[in-house]
Amino acid sequence: MATEFDTQETISDETWGEVLTAVDRTYAELVAYQERLERQNEELHQARRFIESVLGSVSDIMVVIGRDGAVEEVSASLLRVVEAAPGAVAGRPAARLFTDEGAARLAAALDDLRLSRESATFEAELMTPAGAQPFEIALSARLSDRGRFVGAVLTGRPLGELRRAYAELERSHRQLKEAQSQLVRNEKLASLGRLLAGVAHELNNPISFVYASVLALEKYVGQFETYFQRVQEGAPRAELVELRAELKLERNLRNLSQAIHGARDGAERVRDIVADLRRLSSDGTGERVPFDLVETARVAARWVERGSKSGIDVHYEGPESLPYEGAPGQIQQIVMNLVQNAMDAVQEVAAPRLVMRIEAHDGMARLTVQDNGPGVPDDLRAAIFDPFFTTKPVGQGTGLGLSISAKIAQEHGGRLVVGPGPGGSFALELPMKTGKDGA
Repeated sequence: MATEFDTQETISDETWGEVLTAVDRTYAELVAYQERLERQNEELHQARRFIESVLGSVSDIMVVIGRDGAVEEVSASLLRVVEAAPGAVAGRPAARLFTDEGAARLAAALDDLRLSRESATFEAELMTPAGAQPFEIALSARLSDRGRFVGAVLTGRPLGELRRAYAELERSHRQLKEAQSQLVRNEKLASLGRLLAGVAHELNNPISFVYASVLALEKYVGQFETYFQRVQEGAPRAELVELRAELKLERNLRNLSQAIHGARDGAERVRDIVADLRRLSSDGTGERVPFDLVETARVAARWVERGSKSGIDVHYEGPESLPYEGAPGQIQQIVMNLVQNAMDAVQEVAAPRLVMRIEAHDGMARLTVQDNGPGVPDDLRAAIFDPFFTTKPVGQGTGLGLSISAKIAQEHGGRLVVGPGPGGSFALELPMKTGKDGA
């Protein structure tokens, strides 16, 4: 309802500057986390190469043990470990090569081997000039032509370097997981950064309307105060009639009601926008809670519409409500990525169309985002979910949106798949935790 106090919505250069600065800062943070993830990936590759080099250079020790438990032959690798000459080891009890605990395990394994002939595996520490070193020992029986026990063959593989390598690998893996979790949160922040301009535009309209209404209210209140002040001072009736006409109090009384309604409508609009934004800005910690999948998806799509300023509306098909249990902030992130990619794909299409469809059957919820753009080429389908893979120009995409979305879907027990053409089509399939068939 237009009134004389309507004002043109304006956004100052300073406000736009702050919005663009916020977008640049958010994007810079995402690039920093991307670089950190690349470093973590390189560290993981280094750890793997380290393990491969250790496995390639390890030479198992070997000891041929006689029936009486004495050493008959040893491998050169064992001599290097214990730093001994061949003659210094042969003829000695094999148990002397180990610590007391290892010697006891070896003796028990030899006793069992004489009776059962079954191979045994155990850990024991070998005595070396550098101190006791852990080995994984395998003990097998030596039998004569007649099947009689004549001794044993002991082989051992050092565990120290492998344990250190595995510990380093586990540490790198934990750091990589932490970096990935942080990246999920910052990818969403980057998405919010891209929407800041749209948010500023959405808020500017109702705020400007409220501001104009408040200015009008202030003007009208001042005029009524002037009139009632003269009434209290006992002004003659003729003067009051003339003042009433001069101040246009009858018209201002009607406008006063309009200004109050306008301020209330604008404030309610701001409230609705902030409520949507609060739902959208979930921290994405992954906490599973019951929520409405339809409402969550439509809120996410609506904010992408506002931020893109493309004029393309997302046409929704499906039920009005679908109860689900999961992490709503992460599901919103998937929807935002899919809708944003679809809008980017139809920028050059003469009659762009974008449809979001939700359905549920056989215990599964399926959310599909489809557009009439060029679609995904067959030769790129296998790599579409790879981290850092993107078909967008440099600076317009990180290549992480679909990769992170696929990971979130897997963490919810579902999957993200490329659908058939024509056009682009992506489907998010999620197992239902609560609620009935929403079809």
